[in-house]
Amino acid sequence: FNLQLWNNYFHLAVAFITQDSLQLENFSHAKYNKIQNKYGDMRRLIGFAIRDMWYKLGQNKICFIPGMVGPILEMTLIPEVELRKATIPIFFDMILCEYQRTGEFKKFENEIILKLDHEVEGGRGDEHYMQLFESILTECAKQHPGISSLVESFVSLVKGLLERLLDYRAVMSDESKDNRMSCTVNLL
Repeated sequence: FNLQLWNNYFHLAVAFITQDSLQLENFSHAKYNKIQNKYGDMRRLIGFAIRDMWYKLGQNKICFIPGMVGPILEMTLIPEVELRKATIPIFFDMILCEYQRTGEFKKFENEIILKLDHEVEGGRGDEHYMQLFESILTECAKQHPGISSLVESFVSLVKGLLERLLDYRAVMSDESKDNRMSCTVNLL
C-alpha cells in the first residue's frame, strides 16, 4: 500500500471535479445543455470513481482520516444531486472507521466542522445540502445501532452550524448592522 500514491489520486480527482471550468451550474442554460449533451457531467463520473476507490481501501481508510475530510467535503458541496447522494455516505464510513479504531470520531468531527466553516464562507453549501447531509447520515446510522445516537448528535451539531453559517453568509450583504450582529452572535 502506497499512502502517498493514494493521497495524490484523491487530491487530484477532487481538484479536477471542483475546478471552475466544470461547474456547469454557473453557465447559461444554453451552454449548460450543450456541454451536457456533448460530454455529460464529468464531475459525477469522477465523483463516483472517488467513492468506489474509497471503499476499496479496506483497513487503509484510517490513514486518510482526517486528511481527506476537507477534500471530500468540498466534493460533496458541489450542487449536483446524484454526486451528493453518492458521496455523502463516505462521511459515515469515515465515522465508522475512526469509531471502530478509537471508540470515538473526534478527529473526523473536528475536521469537518473546521472545513465546513471555510467552505461555506467561500460560497459553497445550501439548504438542500444540509437536508441531504442530515437524511443520508441519519439513514446510515440506523443500520448501526451501537453508534446511531452519537451520529445523530453529530448530525444535529453540523446541521445547526450549517444553518448559522448559511444565515451569516446571507446576512453579510444586509445593510442592517443589527441583523449582522445578531447572526454573528448566533454563530458564536
